Amino acid sequence: MRTTSLGSKGPLVGAVGLGCMGMTHAYDPAGRDDTTSIAVIREAVDLGVTLIDTADVYGPFTNEELVGRALGAGLRDEVVLATKVGLTFDGADLASGGQLVRNGRPEHIRQAVDASLRRLGTDRIDLYQLHRIDPEVPIEETWGAMAEAVAAGKVLRLGLSEVAVDEIRRAQAVHPVASVQSELSLWTRDPLAEVLPYCESEGIGFLPFSPLGRGFLTGSIASTDDLPADDWRRTLPRFQEEALAANQALVDAVRAIAERRGATPAQTALAWVIAQGQYVVPIPGTKTPKYLADNAGAASVELTPEELAQLDALPAPSGGRY
Repeated sequence: MRTTSLGSKGPLVGAVGLGCMGMTHAYDPAGRDDTTSIAVIREAVDLGVTLIDTADVYGPFTNEELVGRALGAGLRDEVVLATKVGLTFDGADLASGGQLVRNGRPEHIRQAVDASLRRLGTDRIDLYQLHRIDPEVPIEETWGAMAEAVAAGKVLRLGLSEVAVDEIRRAQAVHPVASVQSELSLWTRDPLAEVLPYCESEGIGFLPFSPLGRGFLTGSIASTDDLPADDWRRTLPRFQEEALAANQALVDAVRAIAERRGATPAQTALAWVIAQGQYVVPIPGTKTPKYLADNAGAASVELTPEELAQLDALPAPSGGRY
């Protein structure tokens, strides 16, 4: 796989990364299989997918443990390992109305980084990201505690997630921001207005999560019935029947271009995301070898200016993100 830089001062990574959340969290609980997930992570590295993204809250905690087992001592040095801090879980399942709670207190950060290192089975985290800003704690205090972990050698770089430009600037005043992670896809284009242009101008890496619209842009979800009964996506506005029907036009447009190119809808949708910036590295999630190979193939799909313009002109989706 071709590589790209994670920001102007960042390491080289594969042009497509791997998001590991769905392996233990939120999506299709009955379909999870740790053995297969570990195999997928290892195969990803073989394919050149070298940015591996997880978080302490996924599971909670079990996702980092799974990633740690998959990488072990043999593969750890071949990847850029990214995890997150700043959300805690109340213990209820997301599909049953469980709540994520923001916690950016410095004392929590200091405890959480050590816990993540233990679960991941590593001596350093390559990219430590603030999952969400805690409105009760000034970002300068949270970011300062994360910077302490860099000074201690526990963390190499710091990133933010789901932030506005002014919040990035406030963090930068304390310690460099290596990356920003936000949702970006053909059905979530909000970062294109301000956040992504700012990241590009500052040489900050940008990591789009859900770059396939939580699986919708693959063309495999035409109805709520296509989702497992206990899948978290059933609770989201865009996955309600009326919205799904309205949003099929997006999939139809992607599929038409894909067929002309001899690519899959997933590869086409990911290629559009990759084309949005020099330092954009999407992190599609999968726990299936077939879809891993499909996603990785997007790195070799280069859309023409005309194709990009067609996709840019697609209407906004029906339904809110959450």
